[in-house]
Amino acid sequence: MTGKRVFILAVLIASSFFLYGFLAYVYEFFPYDQLVNAKRTITPQELCEWNPDDHPLVFQTDVKSLIKIKSEDDIIKKRDALVDFIWVGNGFPSTKLPDLVENDISDSRYSDLKNLQRIDKISIIMDYNVNSIAYLFLAEQSNENLVIYHQGHKGDFINGKDAIKSFLEQGYSVLALSMPLKGMNNQPIVDLPNHGIIKLASHNQFFVLDSPQFSSIKFYVEPIAVSLNYLDKMFNFKSYNMVGLSGGGWTTVLYSAIDDRVSHNYSVAGMYPPYIRQMLILHDVNHAVWFTTAHYERDVSALYDIANVIELYVMSAYGEERKAVHIFNKYDSGARCGEFYQTYEESVKLKISQLGKGTFDTYLDDTHKEHIISDHGLTVILKQMTT
Repeated sequence: MTGKRVFILAVLIASSFFLYGFLAYVYEFFPYDQLVNAKRTITPQELCEWNPDDHPLVFQTDVKSLIKIKSEDDIIKKRDALVDFIWVGNGFPSTKLPDLVENDISDSRYSDLKNLQRIDKISIIMDYNVNSIAYLFLAEQSNENLVIYHQGHKGDFINGKDAIKSFLEQGYSVLALSMPLKGMNNQPIVDLPNHGIIKLASHNQFFVLDSPQFSSIKFYVEPIAVSLNYLDKMFNFKSYNMVGLSGGGWTTVLYSAIDDRVSHNYSVAGMYPPYIRQMLILHDVNHAVWFTTAHYERDVSALYDIANVIELYVMSAYGEERKAVHIFNKYDSGARCGEFYQTYEESVKLKISQLGKGTFDTYLDDTHKEHIISDHGLTVILKQMTT
């Protein structure tokens, strides 16, 4: 084989590996998890350091001007508009119940949990046969409060077992959910008139489902609403608290903004507003890849035209005895690192103070370098839930 042919073959092989790796990252198939973990080991720590001189563009945004909310009426109007957008004129699903509830199931993955009375499996079927499977972990010795735990893009809520374990041991029952198409949730095959037969395997495919008559954002929040309807009917919990990691943190903010049944909500390594995300893209190619792939829910502009990210923060915190806490991992290379929340923290706190109801707070976890809810983060959450 000539040198030219060897070179061409090498280029083709390298290109194939690159293309496969890129597609795996976008559509989250093997080796997606391995790529993410590798990325976390090579992201420069300097990017996460808080140095305003290095990021002047971030400070050109007038955050206060982004908050158009002036009163409780404004919050109600925005909440109603979000509900109308998500459920397309059908209203909040306040009476819908799960399609199936299986009591006292067996799942060996959780057999070692302490203070666990039983697990109930809640199944919900939505449009296009997209389903959601939630587990209700009922505490044996209960404090009569419930934590909604929402896993992020990593997959099954088994990845949040340590968090579920901690909540149970403190007497909280736990409702655990995964994002659509993740974990035990299905990946249905749909036949679309304008697109053909498609297997829904990635969130970015939701764009082909969206129309003036349907919003795929519904897949993210309806399972929570329906599950809480069931809990309202069957149990007497004193409060609902919500904790979410990464994409689950995004879900936590959005859902708490539209349903005030959630008293306290804790977003861990959740979504930064666009002006911060853009800065991270400009400063690091690793973050550019992360931020521009596989996150449909972040890019539905019509949703954020109703209530932008900063306004969602306000809405999620507003109300009698309500609280929103954002926890960021200082060295989280999953693209939520640093102390950039400081650019919006005081503006959100000021607005909540002006409105007169609710609490907004932030916390920086510098005890590790992973995209997780750390043991320290769990300690912070458990303490906050009792104050």
